[in-house]
Amino acid sequence: MKRRNFIKLTSFASALSMLPTEVFALFKSAGMNACPDLSAKKIVLIQLSGANDGLNTIIPINQYDKYATLRPSIKLNNSGANGIIQLDNTLALNDQVGLHPALTAFKSLYDQGLMRIIQGVGYPNQDKSHFGSTDLWLRGGDGTQANSNLQDGWMARFIENFYANFINANYPLGIQLGSNDNSLGFHDTSGNTLSININGQNPAGFYSVINGLGGAAPTNIPNSEYGNLIKYILENDTTTKTYAETISAAFNNGSNSVTYSNSKLSDQLKSVARFISGGLKSKIYLVKIGGFDTHAAQVASTIDSHLGKHADLLTELSDSIKNFITDLNNQNLGDDVVTVTFSEFGRKAGGNASLGTDHGQIAPMFVFGKSINPGISGTNVNLDEAKSTNDYQLFTVQHDYRRVYGTILQDWLGASNPVLDLTFYDKTNNSGFTDKKIAQVIKESQTVNEGCYTDKILGVTNFKTETSIVVFPNPTSESITVSTVNYTINAITVTSIDGRALKRYLNPETTNQFTISTSQLAIGIYILKIETDNGILNKKIIVRR
Repeated sequence: MKRRNFIKLTSFASALSMLPTEVFALFKSAGMNACPDLSAKKIVLIQLSGANDGLNTIIPINQYDKYATLRPSIKLNNSGANGIIQLDNTLALNDQVGLHPALTAFKSLYDQGLMRIIQGVGYPNQDKSHFGSTDLWLRGGDGTQANSNLQDGWMARFIENFYANFINANYPLGIQLGSNDNSLGFHDTSGNTLSININGQNPAGFYSVINGLGGAAPTNIPNSEYGNLIKYILENDTTTKTYAETISAAFNNGSNSVTYSNSKLSDQLKSVARFISGGLKSKIYLVKIGGFDTHAAQVASTIDSHLGKHADLLTELSDSIKNFITDLNNQNLGDDVVTVTFSEFGRKAGGNASLGTDHGQIAPMFVFGKSINPGISGTNVNLDEAKSTNDYQLFTVQHDYRRVYGTILQDWLGASNPVLDLTFYDKTNNSGFTDKKIAQVIKESQTVNEGCYTDKILGVTNFKTETSIVVFPNPTSESITVSTVNYTINAITVTSIDGRALKRYLNPETTNQFTISTSQLAIGIYILKIETDNGILNKKIIVRR
């Protein structure tokens, strides 16, 4: 094996240590028979890296003259063989939109009832930096001072809180493709990644490659800190081999029912479809297509504006997604998968002098699948906002991206308000999130009823639980107080969400109330192991700033 490949695989393997095991959602006992089986449902996220030009993707037909004035060099024609594609002439005139001519596959999916557009998506105080905005989208933050420094990702928080009743599973809950870097969206509070990144690997032979990395395990392990580290590494090695074997087996058992086009995104989605077809039960897949930072040569020329870099990207995107959705539906798997696109921000409404566009703010999202309602959420962007006085920006956010995700997580997966609160740190306003969802994204027949929402928050096994213990304030920032009615507190250990001890505090007075510092903890979710004269009890806490 080449040294470069060995390093890549070894680095990858080291990131697998804290993957959660299999988890199934539990529903309220009342009405259990009426609640759907959601265990097979999955989400596929498609990241459009570089900031997609939403205005040349979805064109507001009712404002075409303003659009053409703002974009004289890169405007798409309103008619003709290479003109914009009218999406749906049954919509009200003010809601009429056109698709880029390259999006014929999207038009087909829409006509089949398999696509929905979410208009004007963004977040408060758009960052407009590729790195900064991408981080915020993945972490579940925004551009405000209070919400711009989250340390973990929203996907990790959702996994930790929704898939909360762990049993011994042989597969990861998250899988990444298309990027060498582990996505921040899967990073937990301890810096571990709650996904497997198999970018660049051959899924069919994944197990055989991983299986030969570690060599023979030592047989004599000392009873010391050094020995504990050796045990930790050996456990990681065992977990890695188990997951690798499962991934390879699913890939080899799966199949594809359509011929995919030859592109990077197609290859990723082709593998995801084959994993799902082969029975892999991973819950969140993340794939990626780059190149959307089209400052120059976005179009081939002023005459051939339907051609060029952006057209090529949209062709790859739409053809790949159509093949993926068709593949799943052909294999009777389409009811179990919802696919969502996202990009870090949009682009200015005004074109630049290089046949391109510069960094903007809002952009559309697309949602695909048999379980979604076809149509459009929101209204056309208001091009009157795009004035020289505001640098030709479109800035009105119709839908916070966290509400888009929150709507899908609740209506389709059945996540409760508390779960969404922990996933997005209350940025979805979950005290009343049920009333703030985006309407009709999920078909009524597929929407989970409120009585079936999963409100089981993370449970830690092997610890005794006691309801007479109170922790306050919770959420907390600098310190937290633990108070009991019946027991003396001897010590408190702060552990990460996966149960690893971070710091232990001895109570010098062995009283029934004890305050400890949380100022050194990163934002996130932790477990307090409370040692009392009646055994070890546990409580979950949330640290915020």
